[in-house]
Amino acid sequence: MSRPPLGYRWTVCALLFVVTTINYIDRQVLGILAPTLQRELHWSESQYGDIVSWFSLVYAFGFLAAGRALDRVGVRRGFAVAVVAWSIAAIGHAFARTAAGFSAARALLGLGESANFPGAIKTVAEWFPKRERALATGIFNAGTNTGAIVTPLVVPWIVLTWGWPWAFIATGSLGFLWLVLWLALYRSPEAQPRLTPDELAHIRSDSGEEAESVVPWIRLLSYRQTWAFAVGKLLADPIWWFYLYWLPKFLDAQYGIRLAQLAAPLIVVYLVADVGSVGGGWLSSALIKHGWTVNRARKTALLAMALLIVPTAFAPLAGSMWAAVAIVSVAAAAHQAWSANVYTLASDMFPRAAVGSVVGIGAFAGAMGGVLFQRVTGRILQATGSYTPIFAVCGLAYITAWGILHLLAPRLEPATVAEPVRV
Repeated sequence: MSRPPLGYRWTVCALLFVVTTINYIDRQVLGILAPTLQRELHWSESQYGDIVSWFSLVYAFGFLAAGRALDRVGVRRGFAVAVVAWSIAAIGHAFARTAAGFSAARALLGLGESANFPGAIKTVAEWFPKRERALATGIFNAGTNTGAIVTPLVVPWIVLTWGWPWAFIATGSLGFLWLVLWLALYRSPEAQPRLTPDELAHIRSDSGEEAESVVPWIRLLSYRQTWAFAVGKLLADPIWWFYLYWLPKFLDAQYGIRLAQLAAPLIVVYLVADVGSVGGGWLSSALIKHGWTVNRARKTALLAMALLIVPTAFAPLAGSMWAAVAIVSVAAAAHQAWSANVYTLASDMFPRAAVGSVVGIGAFAGAMGGVLFQRVTGRILQATGSYTPIFAVCGLAYITAWGILHLLAPRLEPATVAEPVRV
């Protein structure tokens, strides 16, 4: 079957890229402003760790509900509700003045944003055949880095011009603009009049993948494939959030980089990370097109990324700010390549009807790991002032995750969820 060169499915992918960009802009504003707010509002290191952990805690439980809700109501309505909720929460940060107020705003933001990745992965599973999913996932996942690049470019200017509350108001309003495009352009493939019959046939070209009834998420816990996906999230996601929330503070504490100077190092980190996001998805997809099995292609890409991340342990020992930025940039790119492939594992191993729930379970594990890591990070810094043990964990987490993932799913066999589970 010939592949449509540039079909409507890539418009859908572009919408996912934009909403993921907005998602990360909204969540990263606090990280950019952390040193400024900490000095102005007199937070301790442990208080800041607790504030950002509230996002992760509610995000974790929101993932479970979001994955299930998206499997039931579909991504068009589900995404619309989620974007409205998190945009209101993002704007709400502007009116907080205490650690408790910011904790409440972070919790509400986490609840709304929890739908983004289960929704995006489910949309990719509905709109792309397996051989294109890693690439599509890598493209929309590059929105995380684009958001992380845009934020340090615009937020310092807004803050220095109008004050920090307006940074939350201006960025939080972007979601409402995206919502108009989403409701105008998105329908399911079968209901989309702009989709040609050839492209629909291409999207549905995977043999043996038929729509199934929604699988209870509790039942999904009985599959090793679910746990393999969850481990890939549990050990890696907290590291990415550490970069997002603590990197500006690390640069401030280690090298005296203030708000007006943050843009250059952070843009370098996340531009390099963008290359990793798209490149990592492209790598495994290209290997599959060259005849590699899905298992061999995904595992090879994941192992290569895990090995690239190991030198992160030495970032606090770098002799200069730019040496540290170079180390973290490679790690961020490798993380994004890792993430694109791990997300794709859900649609590799489960039918479309279960993908949202499986991603929700895995993201719950990653977010709960983030809660623990952020609280521990704050307390380590409060007690020692040293980032060295924290970066050591960052360097070793992925290779550990790869080993456990391989043990749990040695061949990435598809889960036979249509059959009853025997205990």
